[in-house]
Amino acid sequence: MEGKGGTLVFSKLGRFVVHNPWKVIAAWVVAAIAVLAFAPTLADVTNKDQASFLPDSYESVQAQQLAADAFGQTNDATASIVIKRGDNGVLTAADQAEAAELAGKITAEHIDRVTGAVTGPQALSPNKQVQLVSVGLKGLPDDQAVLDAVQQVRDLIGPAMADSGLRYGVTGDAALFLDNQDAFDNALVVVGIATVVLIIGLLLFIYRSPIAALLPILTVGLVTAVAPGLIALAAKAFDLEVTQDLQTLLTVVLFGVGTDYILFLLFRFRERLRAGEQPKEALVTATVRVSEVIVSAAGAIVVAFSALLLAVFGGFKSLGPGLAIAVAVMAFAAITLIPAVVSLLGPKVFWPSKSWQKTPKGAAFKRIGRFTARRPGVVALVSGGIMAILALGTLGMKVDYDAFSQLPKDTESSKAIKDLQSGFPAGALDPTTVYVKSTDGTPLSPATLTSYAEKLAKVDGVGALLPATPDGSPVLLNQDKTVAKLNVVLKNPPYAKASLDLVDGPLRDAAHANKPPNTTTLLGGVSASYTDIRDANSRDLKVIFPVAGGLIALILALLLRSLLAPLVLMLAVVLSFFATIGTTVFVFQGAAGHAGVTFSLPIMLYVFVVAIGTDYNILMIARLREEAERGTDPREAADLAIEHGGPSVAAAGLILAGTFSSLMLAGMALLTEMGFSVAAGIVISAFLMSILLVPSVTALLGHRAWWPRKITTAPVSKAEDRRLEPVG
Repeated sequence: MEGKGGTLVFSKLGRFVVHNPWKVIAAWVVAAIAVLAFAPTLADVTNKDQASFLPDSYESVQAQQLAADAFGQTNDATASIVIKRGDNGVLTAADQAEAAELAGKITAEHIDRVTGAVTGPQALSPNKQVQLVSVGLKGLPDDQAVLDAVQQVRDLIGPAMADSGLRYGVTGDAALFLDNQDAFDNALVVVGIATVVLIIGLLLFIYRSPIAALLPILTVGLVTAVAPGLIALAAKAFDLEVTQDLQTLLTVVLFGVGTDYILFLLFRFRERLRAGEQPKEALVTATVRVSEVIVSAAGAIVVAFSALLLAVFGGFKSLGPGLAIAVAVMAFAAITLIPAVVSLLGPKVFWPSKSWQKTPKGAAFKRIGRFTARRPGVVALVSGGIMAILALGTLGMKVDYDAFSQLPKDTESSKAIKDLQSGFPAGALDPTTVYVKSTDGTPLSPATLTSYAEKLAKVDGVGALLPATPDGSPVLLNQDKTVAKLNVVLKNPPYAKASLDLVDGPLRDAAHANKPPNTTTLLGGVSASYTDIRDANSRDLKVIFPVAGGLIALILALLLRSLLAPLVLMLAVVLSFFATIGTTVFVFQGAAGHAGVTFSLPIMLYVFVVAIGTDYNILMIARLREEAERGTDPREAADLAIEHGGPSVAAAGLILAGTFSSLMLAGMALLTEMGFSVAAGIVISAFLMSILLVPSVTALLGHRAWWPRKITTAPVSKAEDRRLEPVG
């Protein structure tokens, strides 16, 4: 082992990389070419089947399987044409005939993926202001062929309705996907450009060097090209599930953590140069010291991401393996590829700035460090108190499962939904389906089913029963009459909390309690699915958080060879997590008036704030331990850790927070909420937690912080004396 605690493995690796840079770079280039040439792409293994996101044990999944068996129904997309008069008046007989003629034209056009279009008296609203034309589609709502079909339907409707005096709009799940596709695509372009500009801009400000600013773009770019192929290989080898949003998250995660790791190395390299070491030796020292921190930090992130495998909701579960592989690759690049490139450049990595040659005086982090050393109790109380106050917002958190309510309101599909609600209950577009199945094979009685349907219609919160047959009956039977289907329209929108509560409570209770003899009942449809997703989400949060927290604490215990320090860190992480949620609640539920925070937000904050934010804690606590091993007084150790570790934590935090805050430029409420909350969480983690709270609490605990380990101090050479070479 070397003097400052780096392991022999990291020492040997660091020396090999620094003294053999071309070999390391060549190995990476060859590996990248091999992966790009022979590995599958993420598109080859991406799973678009939303039904697979819940296991078969959930009722909505069982209902979907029964529908497929009894009626040949799948989770195909839907489209509805909403027709109204331009003057908002009652639809005349001629208007209704116009709607019927439109349905015939769509069917006769034989558009690919369109199975037909139907309408009729049963599709006319009770107040006769709205009529629906239902368009059958073959395929998932996010299939490009289905989206193209919806666009062709829209192109056909325009000329067909040009002189009718009627207002129309196509909506439904596929239409919503289509309308928001461009918005999301534009958002990703904006985010990508903003991320690159921000990283380059901040690094130029920090180092005043275009070389240092471009280093993450080039090196992380190489890793970004390699990681998807490795993830795809793993997905095929282990039959892992990959979702469509993984690619977007990969870009943000890799540039976020990659830039962090590069900053950790460059700050330590500059630090050793200022201490008087020769460039090669300074880089070896920096690589050895930083490698332990990076591997531990990446290990914590990989564990946190891998814990998502415990989720029962596939939308979360599928993210874990891919993100874990990506971070592992990035960490390996950070301790091999990046030091190799810096080895070739030497101090020129900071060109044309010469600030690496001297220590700036009166640096802000030096002042913060000195104040923390003098008044650690005050710093701990203020930083911890602010986080505790912010965390109080969590008590008022409401979860919103209506993702569509946060999408742009000026699209055709959104406007059509608003028109639809002027004549039908809000849930008419996506009714809840109740299936009744004979358990003994005896045909079901239509009279009994009608009576059963009437009981469901009386449940408070139910708006109507949709006619299921041409004669207006609400009951549709399969061919052997052993399975019946009833479409129940809810008064509230299908994703609203009131609808989920209704399906999960009174409606489900009534459906099961009043079922005909010798039958079983199942609830399906969007509201039923999101009810089950809500249950799965609640279960996942209860399981994943403690398991991941325990595993991260174990990694910290192994790194620090201590029990008390990891406990302090994990308590700080938990506090920062709740402070982030509380801040989001105050801003969006309070100031912005949102109904709640999106249901995926806690998991997103867990992934990006808890997991990645732990990087900063590890960097700071490793520096505190390093000072303790030197025999430094605990309060002075806090001073030096903030002075020398604070700048890299602050810079890394600002870059990562800025990366996510760029989502707020997308102009979409959903991305604005996610961008703000993650950026706020990273700022809280980096500044309040890692730079202020952790060092101050460690200073208060003194040598007890490392219990049960007894710190053994190492002799300190003049060149190594940290107090002689502070970093700005």
